[in-house]
Amino acid sequence: MKKLFSLVVAVAAMLNVSAKTETKIEVKAGGYTCTATFLSPTIVRVTKTPDGKAIEGKSMVVTMQPQENVKVSRKEDGTNLVLKSADLSVALEKATGRVTFSSEGETLLREKSFTLEERTTGADKGSYIAGQVFTLDADEAIYGLGILQDGKMNRRGTHRYMIQGNTEDYQNVIQSVKGWALYWDNYSPTNFDDDENGMSFRSEVADGVDYYFMYGQTVDGCISEMRELSGQVPMFPLWTYGFWQSKERYKSLAELTGVVHKYREQGIPLDGIVQDWQYWGSHYLWNAMEFLGDGFQNAQAAIDDIHNHNAHLMITIWSSFGPQTKGYREMAAGNHLFDFSTWPQSGIESQWPPRMDYPSGVRCYDPFSAEARDIYWNNLKRLYDMGLDGWWMDSTEPDNFDFKDSDFDHPVDGGKATMRRLRNAYPLACVGGVYEHQRAVSDEKRVFIMTRSGYAGQQRYGSNVWSGDVGSSWEIFRAQIPAGLNFTLTGNPNYNTDIGGFFAGAYNKGWNDGSAVHNPLYRELYTRWMQYGMFCPVFRSHGTEVPREVYLYGKPGEPIYDAMVSTIRLRYRLLPYIYSTAWQVTSNAQSYMRPLVADFREDKRTWDMGHEFMFGKSILAAPVVHAQYTPEKSVSVDAMSGWDKKENKDNFDVANVDFSQPRSTTKYLPAGTRWYDFWTGKQYDGGQEVELKTTIDYIPMFVREGSIVPLGEEMQHTGEKKWDNLEIRVYPGADAAFTLYEDEGDNYNYEKGIYSTIDFKWNDRARRLTVETRKGEYPGMLTERRFTVKLPDGQEKTVAYEGKKVSVKF
Repeated sequence: MKKLFSLVVAVAAMLNVSAKTETKIEVKAGGYTCTATFLSPTIVRVTKTPDGKAIEGKSMVVTMQPQENVKVSRKEDGTNLVLKSADLSVALEKATGRVTFSSEGETLLREKSFTLEERTTGADKGSYIAGQVFTLDADEAIYGLGILQDGKMNRRGTHRYMIQGNTEDYQNVIQSVKGWALYWDNYSPTNFDDDENGMSFRSEVADGVDYYFMYGQTVDGCISEMRELSGQVPMFPLWTYGFWQSKERYKSLAELTGVVHKYREQGIPLDGIVQDWQYWGSHYLWNAMEFLGDGFQNAQAAIDDIHNHNAHLMITIWSSFGPQTKGYREMAAGNHLFDFSTWPQSGIESQWPPRMDYPSGVRCYDPFSAEARDIYWNNLKRLYDMGLDGWWMDSTEPDNFDFKDSDFDHPVDGGKATMRRLRNAYPLACVGGVYEHQRAVSDEKRVFIMTRSGYAGQQRYGSNVWSGDVGSSWEIFRAQIPAGLNFTLTGNPNYNTDIGGFFAGAYNKGWNDGSAVHNPLYRELYTRWMQYGMFCPVFRSHGTEVPREVYLYGKPGEPIYDAMVSTIRLRYRLLPYIYSTAWQVTSNAQSYMRPLVADFREDKRTWDMGHEFMFGKSILAAPVVHAQYTPEKSVSVDAMSGWDKKENKDNFDVANVDFSQPRSTTKYLPAGTRWYDFWTGKQYDGGQEVELKTTIDYIPMFVREGSIVPLGEEMQHTGEKKWDNLEIRVYPGADAAFTLYEDEGDNYNYEKGIYSTIDFKWNDRARRLTVETRKGEYPGMLTERRFTVKLPDGQEKTVAYEGKKVSVKF
């Protein structure tokens, strides 16, 4: 037997094939150790370190454990070591350590060069500045990186110093139209560049080059791989998919509850309201996580009142504390506070610029410390115990004013690292701390977090990221759409914007007078932004300097008012479609907002389209993104950063505008399918631009043939009516399928299999819709209901459904 084994080894050596399956290859080249390791048949980790050194610690992002028994073959020739799975081949050049990824003979991505420059001084002495350059095809489109405000979809030609900020967030994730994705596993400030020299990442602090290559083959496949690598997406509560009203800020609980009452009186649907900052009182009490301010007494009664009106309350919390708060004292005692300048800089609220002779003393905390995260939650639990429904986690970048490079030297987590090394992962640690602590308390209430900053992997923490305090202009509005699509392509599907833009004061006649509610320029922008916002996972109006409550923009019968209200009502009718999509996001790694290249890659016109997108698998969202009734105006960079102009010398105002007149717009319909107008049922061939007649209340929407879209009844809040009388729209032209998902709406029982699904299947040749037998069950589940099946040509039939298979033929 011993001789036989030796013979096998010898034969394998002659054939350059390993006698046993190895998932890792390694070469030493030029004083560096370069490795490539298969974690799965389509995910490979690449590292490069100086000889004798290694990547230290556990990744903050990567949660995936290497799969057992990954089947790969190993070859060696004079130039390369090669590992090959059924889907992916990885060649490691022995002389240089360069890696080439390929599949079925086609090169996917090729390394060009790497650098490791040792840091010989400073707090990060002994670490390296790590850079890696890749070679892309000349016409290869790439996507991702996060939320960028340049209005571009394709990230070719992008140059960014990536450090988390108010309006731009970076994820270090890129994916290609060729079907590969890459996550650069580094949290320090990083330069991303793409030019004639190649595509590169260069990070300020590292133990070595460290990245993950994923071959998903499609956009969906790449997103799925990123979530396998860094965590899946938990479900938000059903009520989060309704309409949210917010502004900066409600100055008393009476004002806050009064808005909810007004929405109910006006019959405008609403599910959530947000209390922004200073419910705690002065800046010295910043983020006290208690209702201490004037006008905020008897908070429990107000919370109960909001709940009794079938609405939910989300409240702002920050990553910083004022010097008079309990949180500050506890954090200071544990040495968990940073000493850089953050918002607010002055303790005097009413003056601008800040009175720095009265410093606020507000300081950010160190979320990289487990002890600090415990302290944070113990303070937040006061609000949790009062029944608050969600957390608006602001300034999770965090704000760092009057920046000095020495601010990065501050030790974190008891000196285990510097802020420089972990800087971009700050929001991941902040949000993760809240999510994990709330999950530990109870599974009866789903975590809902909205935050101003995010990092790779944050999708696993029940986190929706919004695009920050953007200005109000058509140009900035248009930029939010590709920003959200590129963010989605990094793995986190949960994105939204401040509908109407945050800094809208330029549209006022005077400083902060709120007159923009009557200004036709702002009315048109706000309405069109809301129509886009309806297609975001969270549908939320917010901003400063101009009131945002819908009922202030007219009355029934007036065009702007009617357009806004009809948009909100449509959102509620789409809830069965949206919530079923949410289930696909959680269970099947799908996304709400899908760039057209995800479904129509063969149509090259979709490769760089950033203002149209798929909403779920069936609906093409093509919102109007250019002014049709008023002149477009620009907003200065100052207005985008905000808080720095107290007077408006060039206010944006025009005379009365007749919004009742029709206009027109042109939209592109991707090739490869036929399309139905959502409103009229008119059919169009794909691969063409179509001219549409529009009105201010018209949202261009199309449905691809071979789709099923369920619609609910109009309702005032998500819990008002059961889904016992759904309209099932079938769009013929191809076979279609849709899974209707239902559960209890706001707990984690779905993780235990407590939910139900109903499959709808359309056989196009037979012109038959089959409603399959219901699968699963949950408490309170409907056992009897009606489905009204409608075709675009006006045909409709109603069928009773009691959980058993039925069919309808047309």
